[in-house]
Amino acid sequence: MTDLMKGIRMGVDIGGTFTDVVLEKDGQQFSTKVLTTYIAPENAIIDGMHQVCIKASISPSQIGQIIHGTTLATNALIERNGAKTALITTQGFRDVIEMRTESRFEQYDLNLSLPEPLLPRQQRYTVNERVSAKGEVYHALDKAEVQALAEQIKTAGYESVAVGLLHSYLNDSHERLIRDVLNEIVPEVMVSISSEVSPQMREYERFNTVVANAYIKPLMKSYLGRLYGRLRDEGVGCNVFLMHSGGGIISIESASEFPVRLVESGPAGGAVFAATIAARYGLDKVLSFDMGGTTAKICLINNQTPKTSRVFEVARTYRFKKGSGMPISIPVIDMVEIGAGGGSLAHVDSMRQIRVGPESAGSEPGPACYGRGGARPAVTDADLVLGKLDPANFAGGSISLQTEDSERALVSELGSKLNMDAQTAAYGLVEVVDENMANAARVHAVENGEDLADYTMIAFGGAAPLHAGRLCEKLGVDRLLVPVGAGVGSAIGFLRAPFSFEANRSVFMRLSDFDTSMISGLLSELEQEARGFVKRCDKAAEILSEFKVYMRYSGQGWEIPVVLSSEQAKKPDMQTFKRLFEEDYRALFGRIVDGMDIEITVWAVNATTPSEPVEQAIELDRADAAPVENRRVMFDPALGVEQSANVVLRKNMEFGQTVDGPAAITEDETTVIVPASREAIMQSDGCIDMRVRAS
Repeated sequence: MTDLMKGIRMGVDIGGTFTDVVLEKDGQQFSTKVLTTYIAPENAIIDGMHQVCIKASISPSQIGQIIHGTTLATNALIERNGAKTALITTQGFRDVIEMRTESRFEQYDLNLSLPEPLLPRQQRYTVNERVSAKGEVYHALDKAEVQALAEQIKTAGYESVAVGLLHSYLNDSHERLIRDVLNEIVPEVMVSISSEVSPQMREYERFNTVVANAYIKPLMKSYLGRLYGRLRDEGVGCNVFLMHSGGGIISIESASEFPVRLVESGPAGGAVFAATIAARYGLDKVLSFDMGGTTAKICLINNQTPKTSRVFEVARTYRFKKGSGMPISIPVIDMVEIGAGGGSLAHVDSMRQIRVGPESAGSEPGPACYGRGGARPAVTDADLVLGKLDPANFAGGSISLQTEDSERALVSELGSKLNMDAQTAAYGLVEVVDENMANAARVHAVENGEDLADYTMIAFGGAAPLHAGRLCEKLGVDRLLVPVGAGVGSAIGFLRAPFSFEANRSVFMRLSDFDTSMISGLLSELEQEARGFVKRCDKAAEILSEFKVYMRYSGQGWEIPVVLSSEQAKKPDMQTFKRLFEEDYRALFGRIVDGMDIEITVWAVNATTPSEPVEQAIELDRADAAPVENRRVMFDPALGVEQSANVVLRKNMEFGQTVDGPAAITEDETTVIVPASREAIMQSDGCIDMRVRAS
């Protein structure tokens, strides 16, 4: 591969509405948005690839690397359209994924609706075996029993099998035996074992995770195979990598084996993108706001590093209620879904209140204004009626928006029921969306002990710049950055992400029983495992190791992450572990608990390639006003009135030029709305820097 080809990289993000494609060549970015093709998602990728190649004046064969993120895994879990899957578990634990935990996310709701398990009871099988909580074999697994069960699996015609046994994260011998037998008797069936997918304590989360992995594995393996083949047919001979939920990149082979790690891949790319901008401006407290066509998410980024977690939920029955979804236990960037995307549909509920989402128009048929047969109003319809969007220049002019169709849908679904005209209905719709997002952001910040007034917002995604200014007004956030390429931010984030993989394991230990040699051996083993995955992506790369342990006071139900330095991991010391835990615990909860033993439950090592150095932005002062392209009437939700607003083309702005609100700064992939309370300046790196107006 030539140096030129290595320098040409492409990022691809498949969203619920749009597929974003970004090509980087010689420091320049070329991007496009195409409607997602649900039946064959690879078609949209090929279409977008040709568009950016034409813009960059290259052929597809010159692309040196492709990094891809997708919502396909998430959608398969939400829509329940995965493979025919069986679960094999320990006798007596067949119903764990249905019984859930004792937690009630809505304590006083007598009609509580819990999510159905991914697999019905008749697809869950048991074997007579038992491993203790210390990893000792109490009851050995009978191979003949497994062979008989494998024949049942074969007869029933399953495509995939999940294996989750009690305490297998400590001793995986029985799970491996089951996999070996299945591979021998039904080699066409794909097998996922929990000791590889999620080797952590808590059966409910671990069983759910391995079931989810098995459920989407045939679908994702087939899709990735088709994509790889189509790219080869187009003359693309480079490697294809996948963005995983933890904010790093893995090989296409690893992604095919562990597709559950792709569930939050798109939003993770966005968080990496925001962290890069934070580093460029030296910001230690950033609120990442990602709003696309289907969903919106926020992430707290402290010290230029996104907050991470090891459990998250998908397919919530109550959209904003923690505990109402299916828990997935994998390393993930910690984000909260805070509202709707541009395609989310609105309706009036039984209390005569406007509700938005979770149903989305997607790309087929799309919002009413797309003119593709959509009859119900979406957030994009409301933005159009309020003057935020130019109907002739949406998505770079590739889609002509029909204002009359939006008005008709708003009156039909909302106005006729609430005695409102189209504009008032649109005003109500966007205020509901913005307030929902603001409220969820406040709650997320409080849960993490943060005050958002100290934060800078970074907004990206096709719809975020339309709503970010209003969101800042509601949250009391003084500063907003909208980077270059904000409309395709997640795809750009893929190109900024390092190769990385986190290996983790549950081994319970009290500090009073601190075993130095065991800890050193365990962390060394996890480090080798994680580094092995990264080496599959780039054998010659420098690899860094990051160590983390999850600790709690004895008797508590959940842990907090404690970061170890390389020296602390290689020479573990009980007093050091205690000091680090107490420092983090005090920072979170304000006090420590004297005299109580401390426990370690999970050990994790993340292997990663070094992040690329970020050039610091030179922040500019106000200069001349940016040239005004034209003017249009725009409704200001904060004031509740229409105003005449300037329209500025972002490509015509020079560094240091300013725009006073109310105004719209337009580009191909999005539009930045500057409220009357704000002013914006074009910074030296092309970022739109929006702040509260001085007067």
